[in-house]
Amino acid sequence: MVTEIFLFIGIFLLVLGGALSIIGSIGLLRFPSYFLRIHAATVSVIGGSVIPLIGVAFLSYGVHGNDGVVTSLGAIGTAVFIALTAPVSSHAIAKAASKMKISRQPLEHDHMEEDGR
Repeated sequence: MVTEIFLFIGIFLLVLGGALSIIGSIGLLRFPSYFLRIHAATVSVIGGSVIPLIGVAFLSYGVHGNDGVVTSLGAIGTAVFIALTAPVSSHAIAKAASKMKISRQPLEHDHMEEDGR
């Protein structure tokens, strides 16, 4: 019974990750501004890779039992690494773009320029 629950959760997370990847791809094509596109890319990375990796961990443990623990821990470790580094890198890219004044839409009020950052 527990095996079937792990399999169901794993498959659900894989499908959810695929859907979030598609949503992020649509956002990359549809969003007008550079910064909104960075947001869509980050959502796609987190939703399209972290969530399926957690699903792989559930599937591995559900299919292989205790023999799948190493694969599950590797998938979870990779998911944690991506979850920590993806927002940091997208923030660095957005900050560099802001300093270069890359923007397709005029801002009503720029707090970063006002603060001198």
